[in-house]
Amino acid sequence: MTDVVIFQELDCDNGKKVGLITLNSPKSLNALSGDMVALLYPQLITWQQQQNIAAVFLQGEGEKAFCAGGDIVHLYSAMKNSTMKSNSSNGNSVDNLNAGNKFAPEIEDYFTQEYQLDFLIHTFSKPFIVWGSGIVMGGGLGMLVAGSHRVVTESSRIAMPEISIGLFPDVGASYFLNKMPSGCGLFLALTGASINAADAKYCRIADYFVEQQHKDDLLIQLKMINWGETIPLNHDKTSQLLQEFERSSASKLPMSPLKEHQPLISTFVEKQELTEVLAEILGVETEDKWLSRAQKSLRNGSALSAQLAYSQLAKGKGMSLADCFRMELNLAVKCGHFGEFLEGVRALLIDKDNSPKWRYSSVELIDAKVLNWFFESTWSESEHPLAKLT
Repeated sequence: MTDVVIFQELDCDNGKKVGLITLNSPKSLNALSGDMVALLYPQLITWQQQQNIAAVFLQGEGEKAFCAGGDIVHLYSAMKNSTMKSNSSNGNSVDNLNAGNKFAPEIEDYFTQEYQLDFLIHTFSKPFIVWGSGIVMGGGLGMLVAGSHRVVTESSRIAMPEISIGLFPDVGASYFLNKMPSGCGLFLALTGASINAADAKYCRIADYFVEQQHKDDLLIQLKMINWGETIPLNHDKTSQLLQEFERSSASKLPMSPLKEHQPLISTFVEKQELTEVLAEILGVETEDKWLSRAQKSLRNGSALSAQLAYSQLAKGKGMSLADCFRMELNLAVKCGHFGEFLEGVRALLIDKDNSPKWRYSSVELIDAKVLNWFFESTWSESEHPLAKLT
């Protein structure tokens, strides 16, 4: 049986080592499975404490994808057993939200472990380089943004496409989308728009652009760094090396559609209500392919997802990363129970008919009590699965 994650320790010239991690499921575009997370977390804890490990390098197998997101297909059966019964008489009843159905422990366990992994990467003391080449979506982006040294390439295609599957931008999006240039975070959350390497640097979710062809040379030169015992200096040495590689790749950096459209995008968030924001985005007449695709994703996406994304970003402003993670885990568990996420996965990945039957045809039809339910915590503060994150 093939290992879904491959761990190696590369010997450096001065006796230190670089921990090399390869997500090894290219057929699934390296989708982040529960098995992967269960292997990654304890290994990173070990390397964090292992004195001769100077840095960590995380990549995906193959050239197509770093990681195309969480392995949500495996959550499908768990969601089917947990989801509220949805029919015309009681499917949207607020009284039905918690009645007669238990939240699936598989959903809670998967997302809890994913958030714990992401938080560990965010707070990893040693240089943590993430090679974000190819497709980087959802859970893959959660790992990319968590790294201390985040690298994108000419093939990077990055998105938070949860509006198309009835979910919400998770894995810390409440935190990092709020740190983007004006309007960009909300626009990407509502449209699931795909962005490239230049966009990623512009909106502050990547640090360095390095051509794909230089990866092997980068690994060689990482082994040649004179690693010391002072971790901040090791971070500086890593940054200096990546800056050198970026200078040699600068001519290949693509244009940034996000930066080009940012003045227009910033006007969308000036509106006071979500309905107005949506109308502004959809009302733009354009022949620009990137903007048109974004409009199409929004138009065909889940109205509930749009509302959740809008609300989570509003609530997430000023929140710590740990508090954002706690809010999002609660949302994820509720989404696994409510049914919209189940329907999105069915339409896109199971039956592949691309015709999801969303519960709401517009955000105006979403009951305020339903929205409030999503943000009411499933656990007491002390019992929250992520209570220990600080």
